[in-house]
Amino acid sequence: MKTKPNQAKYHDHLKILMDEFVNLIYDMTLSFPEEERFGVTSQIRRASLSVILNYIEGFARKKKLVMKNFLEISYGSLKETKYLLYFSFKRKYVEKNKYDECLTKSEEIGKMLWGIIKNI
Repeated sequence: MKTKPNQAKYHDHLKILMDEFVNLIYDMTLSFPEEERFGVTSQIRRASLSVILNYIEGFARKKKLVMKNFLEISYGSLKETKYLLYFSFKRKYVEKNKYDECLTKSEEIGKMLWGIIKNI
């Protein structure tokens, strides 16, 4: 898919936000309980990484419907990450300020990503 200069800036900005988000999640999970190492810690890391990986893979595809599928997977992974973030907050694995920071970034990513999906 060819992108115009403004679209390229939009996509670059979204990738930066996604990268910041996954790094926030990775940093945040460093303090999770050891017993969650193969549970919530692993799952939230994989889900958050899936957001950006599926986004990037989607834009590497030439067919619009294939691209849309990857972007929808990315969006689904974002929703999964948001729930795991909420779960972790309720279990007191995450401080409120970190929870709010991640939630705000995920909301911005979700709006931008959904805007792309609905226009394909």
